[in-house]
Amino acid sequence: MVHCSGGAQTKVLHFLNPGLHVVKDNMFDIPVLFDTIQKESGTSWEEMYKVFNMGHRLEVYTDEATAQEIIRTSESFGIQAQIIGRVEAVDGEAKVTVEGPHGTFTYT
Repeated sequence: MVHCSGGAQTKVLHFLNPGLHVVKDNMFDIPVLFDTIQKESGTSWEEMYKVFNMGHRLEVYTDEATAQEIIRTSESFGIQAQIIGRVEAVDGEAKVTVEGPHGTFTYT
């Protein structure tokens, strides 16, 4: 379980072993607040995903069946939840790839 503060979408890198690649390719829509911050500051979208959670606050790494149960439980409390990606094997160092409406960014 990773709370996406203090490292935002790259925080999971602190917990990955070499040879693992987290692919986040089904993220929640970006709240208007983060669009406004980006436009007003001129910060690159690549940096935005490193600094801000982009409205995506908590990740639970688990198998598909458990994920579906967590989603059902969350939604029963009125909390939106969804599978946002997957973990894949990769040669070399750990990395995270975030795909969104403003591009695809890979962090190591």
